[in-house]
Amino acid sequence: MKLSTLTLAVTAALGAGAASSAYAIDLYVDVKTKQIYAEPGRNRVKMGSFVQVDEMAPAAQPAQSEELAAVKQDLEMKTNEIKALQEHMTEAEKVKVTMDKKGLQVESADKDFQFKLGGRIQADANYSNNDDFVEAGTTDHVEANDGTEFRRARIDFTGVFFKDWNFKTQADFADNSVAMKDLFMEYTGLNFMNVTGGQQKQNFSRELLESSNDLMFTERSLMNVLNGPVVDRAIGLNLQSKAKDTWTAALGIYGDTISANKNNGKADEGWSVSGRTTYAPIDEKGKMIYAGIAGNYRAPNANDQVLDKGLVYEYETDHMSNLFLIETPVKNINNIKMLGLETGGIYGPFSASAEYTRTWLDRKDSGNDNLEFDGWYVDAAWSITGESRKFKSGKFYKIDPTKNFSLKNGGWGAWELATRYSAVDLNDGSFKGGELSNITVALNWYFNSNFRLMADYTRAFSIKNPAVTTVSGGDPDNNNTFTLRAQLAY
Repeated sequence: MKLSTLTLAVTAALGAGAASSAYAIDLYVDVKTKQIYAEPGRNRVKMGSFVQVDEMAPAAQPAQSEELAAVKQDLEMKTNEIKALQEHMTEAEKVKVTMDKKGLQVESADKDFQFKLGGRIQADANYSNNDDFVEAGTTDHVEANDGTEFRRARIDFTGVFFKDWNFKTQADFADNSVAMKDLFMEYTGLNFMNVTGGQQKQNFSRELLESSNDLMFTERSLMNVLNGPVVDRAIGLNLQSKAKDTWTAALGIYGDTISANKNNGKADEGWSVSGRTTYAPIDEKGKMIYAGIAGNYRAPNANDQVLDKGLVYEYETDHMSNLFLIETPVKNINNIKMLGLETGGIYGPFSASAEYTRTWLDRKDSGNDNLEFDGWYVDAAWSITGESRKFKSGKFYKIDPTKNFSLKNGGWGAWELATRYSAVDLNDGSFKGGELSNITVALNWYFNSNFRLMADYTRAFSIKNPAVTTVSGGDPDNNNTFTLRAQLAY
């Protein structure tokens, strides 16, 4: 029954009252069922107090009519108040607030507007041995710093406006300083591709494109010695295909980083073009194989700097060790060309992948020879507890436990054993930038989708033309690094 019908019924009942004595009564309406009650209760809003009067003589009927009119007016006001309250409740129901493993999320009922607050904390403890070295060409003693640090401490703001406009802002507070990572807007309203503008990772190397939250190892491979200084984050415009069942494609043009104008001084900005495509003929749950190819062309800025500093290829044994086994600056660069090849697969709890990068450096002036460097890695992993890694849009993602760790409920989370062999070669003719190989063994314990412990052992060997030597002047060998990480990501 509609509220207006009930109102008229109450008015008529009051007008027709014929009791011999007058009394007052409070009436309440249920905002959900629209029923009228004489007692307060849940979801009931007071309409007002009403008085039943004795039947009047004909001479008094005008006064009764005036009173009935006042009652009707009061009822109409209460009806409008109830309608306003209902509209307010309906608007409130349109906003959904959720707090779960993905962080704090707010979204409208139609999902056209969304906001998410997330982040990550990665706390490391590092220890090295066989690290008693001297800086090459000097007598200065060098050894790895052991200790603890926050490798990453990031906060993420992501959101959606009008369904088709996305944004992401990510800041890192590790090293007791603030550094902007991702800072971009994305348009997703086209059927065949997304358009992204702002600071973002360039289209090169699956290992580099993957989030640090999803890596199987605490640090990326030696191949990243070539990739990190050239194809990491930069400000640009990127066109990327919509996620397909079997393939992805992306092409972007980029300048330098956010910090380039501060660090590069008075110099025209550098620029680059990069593209990447992947193809997965088999992509099923627990079964996948893919291959990919990527290319990059980079022209340094007018001060011979790449992204935001001079080009230096270097390998630090861990993020806080301050021990660089390779530290090779390259100057007088005209342009950098890079080719990347990649492949990988998943079969149940097993996965494997490999990548190769080739770099060509075209240098200015006849006195500087052009250079060619390369780096590569191959890895394999086994989920001891049976979970499968995930693969989407040309990238791997970490495993999620089938049963979370809980002493109360008896779950032990997910356990993963992984190993990787990687190498980089910066020697070319008379240019001796260094050569290095290493092997890493990792044991990862996933308590749940948000928290995991990682234990890595890395052994560096086959070191040639390094940045450090042994005390006796020979090439170092068999440097060992141990890292334990506690990670929270949401």
